Amino acid sequence: MKFAQLGLAEPILRAVAAEGYDVPTPIQLQAIPHVLAGSDMFGCAQTGTGKTAAFALPILDRLAARLQHAAHDSHTASQPHHHNGHSHRGHAKPQATGGPHNKADRRPTRALILCPTRELASQIGESFRAYGRFLPVRHVVVFGGVSQHHQVKALQTGVDILIATPGRLLDLMQQGFVDLRQVKVLVLDEADRMLDMGFIHDIRRIVKVVPPSGVGGRQTLLFSATMPHEIRDLAATILNNPVSITVTPVSSTVETVSQSVYHVQRNLKSALLAHVLKRDGVERTLVFTRTKHGADKVVRNLNNAGIRAEAIHGNKSQNARTRALQAFKSKTPPVLVATDIASRGIDVDGITHVINFDIPHEPETYVHRIGRTARAGASGVAISFCDAEERGDLKAIERLTRVAITVKHDMPALAAPQPAPRPAPHAGAGHPNGHRAGGHHKPGGQRHDSGAPGQRQRGHTAHSGHSRQKPVAHAPKKQSFGQRGRGRGRAGSGRAW
Repeated sequence: MKFAQLGLAEPILRAVAAEGYDVPTPIQLQAIPHVLAGSDMFGCAQTGTGKTAAFALPILDRLAARLQHAAHDSHTASQPHHHNGHSHRGHAKPQATGGPHNKADRRPTRALILCPTRELASQIGESFRAYGRFLPVRHVVVFGGVSQHHQVKALQTGVDILIATPGRLLDLMQQGFVDLRQVKVLVLDEADRMLDMGFIHDIRRIVKVVPPSGVGGRQTLLFSATMPHEIRDLAATILNNPVSITVTPVSSTVETVSQSVYHVQRNLKSALLAHVLKRDGVERTLVFTRTKHGADKVVRNLNNAGIRAEAIHGNKSQNARTRALQAFKSKTPPVLVATDIASRGIDVDGITHVINFDIPHEPETYVHRIGRTARAGASGVAISFCDAEERGDLKAIERLTRVAITVKHDMPALAAPQPAPRPAPHAGAGHPNGHRAGGHHKPGGQRHDSGAPGQRQRGHTAHSGHSRQKPVAHAPKKQSFGQRGRGRGRAGSGRAW
């Protein structure tokens, strides 16, 4: 079956064709008819299966029908009125019809999409922009870590589709910039990760504000890559008689991914990573670490080995994360090191390798990680580095996936990365009093703190009888982006809201 047979509006089909798509993926094929009919949905699919389009396309279709009806009603109402002999023809281009003091003229928000990270929110926004390019539909993406000024400005003109992370959305709601009383469809994307990040209470607060579910009320769609019992409990409270769709089992991995593991000492992982990345055929590579500090350390070691790499994690500013992701898409650098939370939303074609520098504690996370490669029928490689303390996590992955991961034995001779050597102290060199540079001074002596070029000098003010060194002001540490703190719709009840 092709997209044209799903009954989507012509402008949407044109946009899908412009993106190079003709045949829907399994989750799109199953989900789109139910969403068009107004049903609640509980969808489970691995990353890379096309679940964003599975809800974006029918949402756009229903919005298009509503806008068409609204335009028809407006055109009919304006027919008796002519000014200066001129009649109004055509549909007006969407414009901001009211400022912050004219709320009655704002276009109401009809669709709300919640997701866990800034990167995923941006990715979903790009999908709505691409698929809705031939429709007069407005959407806005809001997330934390950046100024809210432009987000507020867009909200004040009125938007049809609001894509948001829960924390920033609650902030804007409390300030009175968001009105969700006319939302007709609520989407929770990557619901499992939102629970992992502690957004469950924020989600419940938001659900209380939107219209209730049921016939004529809110339609709710919940999508998740994994289905732990917490997700099922959440679904039972916010979904009403949902259609359940499971395209692939939670434990399954993509068949076209070649999986292998090296058993290696922890202090040799960086050297092994550099060795693997220098092989032929290793192109765009995504490396996963468990912590933000670990990601930065891996990048430093790779750069010291002459391999270009950048990190993306929660301590990075939004601008830095956006730049790193855009650079990775253009293979400059060809290596991106990421934590699991920050990686949600990384939708990049052509990733040849995924490397688990750290084995994840949750086996479902492994499935999600390696799903970043081998997309759209391509093949991919997943390599894991397992130290002695991680063998239990590796066995849990093999039990879940029912796959014995191939153990690699082609270990090269590796040496742990050594810290940069410090300059040898020379007594009296350049110091009139004959004291050492760069080390601890003897009682009564003067200390001179020296370091490599570009390093910040640290130390206490030293006093002597003839000179005084002023203390260096330390820059404040960068703050990390913190985390805060029911009947099925009637089938055929109208595609427009």
